[in-house]
Amino acid sequence: MEDRVSGPELVLVFSGKRKSGKDYVTDLIQNRLGSEACGVLRLSGPLKQRYAVEHGLDLDQLLGPGPYKERYRADMIRWGEARRSQDPGFFCHLATRGARQPVWVVSDARRPSDLQWFRSQFPRQTRVVRVQSSEETRAQRGWSFTAGVDDAESECGLDGVEFDWIIRNEADAPPLGEQLRPILQLAEEAIDQSRSPDQ
Repeated sequence: MEDRVSGPELVLVFSGKRKSGKDYVTDLIQNRLGSEACGVLRLSGPLKQRYAVEHGLDLDQLLGPGPYKERYRADMIRWGEARRSQDPGFFCHLATRGARQPVWVVSDARRPSDLQWFRSQFPRQTRVVRVQSSEETRAQRGWSFTAGVDDAESECGLDGVEFDWIIRNEADAPPLGEQLRPILQLAEEAIDQSRSPDQ
């Protein structure tokens, strides 16, 4: 029983292009469910932490949305690829260490190896979700095409993957609350399941 308690009831793995609003959507889910029941796990967090330590950089600025992160993004991608080639689940394992909530929301899956790791570790619990926005909308949010970033695997690796849900994060899309309803319902069922006394 102790082993079971430490694992999640539901793992929602989100992906999407830069400036599609992945963090906005995943934060919305956590706010709705509460941080006691729902943990947001960022694969880029441990990656940036390791990269900052090894390169003597400012972690807070790397974690932020500003130009500092953009200056190092391409090199950070290359460095992360080298780590993944040695161990495809390296950053997934680091991101999940210490997570205890019944619902995990992975906010930034970028590669097939990310999905494969969660599906292999948590086959029953894992669902994959894509957040999509048009290039025009992303540009309004500050995106512009950067060679070596927007055409790299970190942005394109999950193009064409079959997702359990696709969330359109656009002004002309149905309201996010409406689109997220089946996901939130599944999450609430998972939370109830974790509290069930016969578990």
